[in-house]
Amino acid sequence: MNSTLRTGRIVLLLTALFFPSTYIQVQDNYIHRLGIEGRPGYIFPTSSFLRGENGLHRYLQSAYSAHLKYSFQVAPGTAADKVYGGAYQGIGLGYFDFGDHREMGTPIALYLFQGARIAEFTPRLSLNYEWGFGVSFGWKPYNSWTNPNNTVIGTKANAYLNAGVYLNWVFSPSFDLNVGASAMHFSNGNTKFPNTGLNTIDFKIGVVYNFNRNLDVFKELLHPAYDVPPFPRHVNYDLTLFGSWRRKAVNVPGGQVPAPGKYGVAGFNFAPMYNLGYKFRAGVSLDGVYDASANVYAKNYISSDDDDGFGTPPLRKQLSLGVSARGELVMPYFTVDIGFGANILHGGNDLQSFYQILALKIDTGHDTYLHIGYNLKDFHEPNYLMLGVGYRFNNRRPRLYR
Repeated sequence: MNSTLRTGRIVLLLTALFFPSTYIQVQDNYIHRLGIEGRPGYIFPTSSFLRGENGLHRYLQSAYSAHLKYSFQVAPGTAADKVYGGAYQGIGLGYFDFGDHREMGTPIALYLFQGARIAEFTPRLSLNYEWGFGVSFGWKPYNSWTNPNNTVIGTKANAYLNAGVYLNWVFSPSFDLNVGASAMHFSNGNTKFPNTGLNTIDFKIGVVYNFNRNLDVFKELLHPAYDVPPFPRHVNYDLTLFGSWRRKAVNVPGGQVPAPGKYGVAGFNFAPMYNLGYKFRAGVSLDGVYDASANVYAKNYISSDDDDGFGTPPLRKQLSLGVSARGELVMPYFTVDIGFGANILHGGNDLQSFYQILALKIDTGHDTYLHIGYNLKDFHEPNYLMLGVGYRFNNRRPRLYR
């Protein structure tokens, strides 16, 4: 037994005897963190409501939010830390104020988030990214009688999306300071009209307390610089099944109106993906979709509440088969999937489109995942949510974390 290893074991034994709580904390494979953030922001004036056609008769351009966040981070020096750039993930709670409580409310969001290093300038200063995805509650939605001005938000609950970059400064063994910028988006995924959505860009400043970040005296003993196992490049096959519902706007004389009721959507993605390394994979996907709203048309239109005024096409006009190019960022527990595709077999009109996909895959096992995604048409027109489950065949990816 060499002297370094013997000394290390003696130190650990003495630590366990005289400082048992410290020993237990530093042995943890993760650093546990609690953070608070403030985010003053600017609201993009994407609708007449935000540009002054509201009860306050003024531009709504200032936003503010406060956040409380718990996360856990892979231990420094481990193989997972090397590969994933000190990745951390957790759950956050946010409170939002958009300057018009009566017509918009003061929503609260519950969300998952993840971040990691982009670049390390010094051992204490790095550039990081972070994204968040969840649900926001407490909105005051559009109502033709009681809240007719608010044409931005149509539901009491809406999806919350956030992404940004920031500088992380480790200014003490326990505390980090975060300063950066982020963008936020709220919408209901086209499940109800109106769905203009709300978009902001924010300055953020926050402090993170690290409950059990290792003391330097134990760092080399407890967290040696582990070697990263070689990555076996390979092709896996992701099969995703999804479903959701949506609303549909139909062309009528003088413009568009929402068709009555909700329409079901169901589909699958089958994607062979080549794994270039631990963090990236790319491939193509075969995308099959049944959209009950596709090619719905106005016949004897009188009003949007008149079911007889709208016609439903045959099934072949509601089916499509497309091909999309896919790229994925693979991190602990989460995979961010981006796709661009076009329908090659379809029923014409509504389904003759160039579509974009943004999705989050949440690991539920080594080969299984939950799928939460959104489909856009021509980069701006909302299509539908994609809520589903998936299975990954021929998954040979090593696990570097528990």
